[in-house]
Amino acid sequence: MTRILLTNDDGIHSDGLIKLEEALRAVGDVYTVAPASEMSGASHSLTLSRPLRIRHIDERHWTVDGTPTDCVTLALHKILPREEWPDICVSGINHGGNLGDDASYSGTVAGALEATILGVTGLAFSLVARENYDFTHAAGFASGLVRKVLVEGLPEGTLLNINMPPGELQRGVRVTRQGIKNARPIITEKIDPRGKAYYWIGEEVFPEDTVEGTDYYAVKQGMVSVTPMRSDMTDHRSLVELQDWNSLSPNEIFLAGGRTAGRV
Repeated sequence: MTRILLTNDDGIHSDGLIKLEEALRAVGDVYTVAPASEMSGASHSLTLSRPLRIRHIDERHWTVDGTPTDCVTLALHKILPREEWPDICVSGINHGGNLGDDASYSGTVAGALEATILGVTGLAFSLVARENYDFTHAAGFASGLVRKVLVEGLPEGTLLNINMPPGELQRGVRVTRQGIKNARPIITEKIDPRGKAYYWIGEEVFPEDTVEGTDYYAVKQGMVSVTPMRSDMTDHRSLVELQDWNSLSPNEIFLAGGRTAGRV
């Protein structure tokens, strides 16, 4: 029987997770290991500064008081025996999109990424909406895509970041590249009852990159965006452009830095 590991970054009680689990039961045995509380924006962080606790809810559900990366790591190395490792890891469905640069902040994407690094195929699903989240059609599509990947496979080391527009998803699928987010940070400063300053980090979002071929463009056209990703963050184009650096000695670099630092 196919085994599926399910995680997310919105927490064990998220409606997106619940709807996705219901849909995936038709595909295989689902084992859910999810954060005990919301961990949106956790990115690919691993908790190293404190111990983690696992809560065993029942034979198919566990929570971890940590990040999605913690959840997948503990699922594969503590919770599930090696002989019962999943055939695929599915992360989501996220409340809101993980398009463009936001993918790098996403705990949803990170859950799938960690699984891929550990040798299990990873898929991340997000519903691009801001309110009135209806996961019915998104969950059905996700289960179908999971089944397709299980049958056909993916290139080794590749994960898929899938962003679904709201609605019945009848306009098609596009394989896309990451777009570029157009936003700037907004920092709000307040004073607590003890007179100490605290801060909220937000953002002001401007019209997004809608260049054809990007994830933003596909979703704006009402299509599902499927972006292949890898853990390899190497800029392969720059490997060629920076080849002449290979001829520099450490002393030359040190001296160049010293001259720069000495300028007034």
